[in-house]
Amino acid sequence: MFRLTIHTAFAAAHNLINYQGDCENLHGHNWKVEVSVTTNELDKAGLGIDFKILKRETNTLLKTLDHKYLNELPPFLEVSPSSENIARYLYHELTKILGSDKVKVEMVTVWESDFAAASYYE
Repeated sequence: MFRLTIHTAFAAAHNLINYQGDCENLHGHNWKVEVSVTTNELDKAGLGIDFKILKRETNTLLKTLDHKYLNELPPFLEVSPSSENIARYLYHELTKILGSDKVKVEMVTVWESDFAAASYYE
């Protein structure tokens, strides 16, 4: 089994709902995103999936969040745009885009700071 991982980032504003504290107020983060996929097959070039494809598809998805107020976006109208929920959203969307018999999204980790991250996997 092979695991391939990319790192990328986006910036956006949000406020947590049903939260008591500073983060209930509008604020922003420069989120770092780590996406890991697994495969047990390599193609003729010896690749599980081309890093360019993994980066391109992830960054295309992140463009829908970048420099936005997350609370106003459809994925977060009914759930708080916490790092946990952002990681779950990205996992499910990337699974729709990248998932196949050969490649599986293993885990998405969203870092809201250098010291705090949330991961989602199934």
